[in-house]
Amino acid sequence: MKDFDRLLTMYLSEYLPVQRAVSENTVSSYCTTFKLLIHYCREVEKIQERQLDFPSLTDDLVIRFLQWIEDERGCSISTRNQRLFALHSFFRYAQGQLPQYYMNFSKILNISKKKAPKPSIGYIDLDNMEKILSGPNLDKKSGRRDAALLSLMYDTGARVSEIVSLSVRDIRLDNPAKVHLLGKGSKFRDVPILPETKSLLHSYMRENNLLTPGKQDAPLFFNHSGGKLTRAGVTYIVKKYTEEFTAVNNAAISPHILRHTKAMHLLQAGVNIVYIRDLLGHSDITTTEVYARADLKMKQSALEKVRSIAPAETPSWQQNPDLLVWLENFARGK
Repeated sequence: MKDFDRLLTMYLSEYLPVQRAVSENTVSSYCTTFKLLIHYCREVEKIQERQLDFPSLTDDLVIRFLQWIEDERGCSISTRNQRLFALHSFFRYAQGQLPQYYMNFSKILNISKKKAPKPSIGYIDLDNMEKILSGPNLDKKSGRRDAALLSLMYDTGARVSEIVSLSVRDIRLDNPAKVHLLGKGSKFRDVPILPETKSLLHSYMRENNLLTPGKQDAPLFFNHSGGKLTRAGVTYIVKKYTEEFTAVNNAAISPHILRHTKAMHLLQAGVNIVYIRDLLGHSDITTTEVYARADLKMKQSALEKVRSIAPAETPSWQQNPDLLVWLENFARGK
């Protein structure tokens, strides 16, 4: 078995999920990066899987690969940088395993990310958010589930991955009501639930017999078939109630935009940014400060519009030798 095959299988199946305890979504994303790299090497560089090993994986090849995913696959600079981050993580791991390739790996690790223009933060204004939350038909069982789901997502600013992983035991309805969320890096945080959301959740859980003993490990949200609600299921529900609305900055409305929306509404209400950081589960406050900068730009733009209408005096792998097949199967298993 080639060194590349051996290390990549160990990296994806043992090092990332076990030693680093990264999320399944992250492992899946890294797996996709290497599937793309193998596809590129085969189709463009004419290097077949059986020939692909560390001596052929030079910094020049990696640079060409990154340019290819931009030019031929239409990936954004942000996606290109994510792919590079995954490659850097792997080759940093490989440095410790194969010191004979240390210099070659160092050249790859020196490839820098591209600077991209910072996108505007998209969010839903307060009036439209209230309309979205009142959209589900409470006369229908599915509508009552959707109302509880949307309210919990907005109330907590939770990531979709955090919502779909919730079980009944993660919800506390006794005062003070709260939800126990498992965030990035396997870090837990408790987020308070407001009375309106608590009432919706209590009714939903009682209707679906989730308050009875023995249901603590049952998924909190499930589909019509009784299975655990998936990310795709959450996306479908969010789009169902938001398709007629437009986000600020014309951003596409997705489940994640509810998280942006909560952060912006808290900021505009004068909530301390440290509290917003803790609620969102950011490990670094600089991530949260993106919302503060976005809000400042919007205020400045609003002031400029007001000024413009006033008169102005002055101008203003081991079991499977085929690595690509292994990656496909590994990704499906995730």
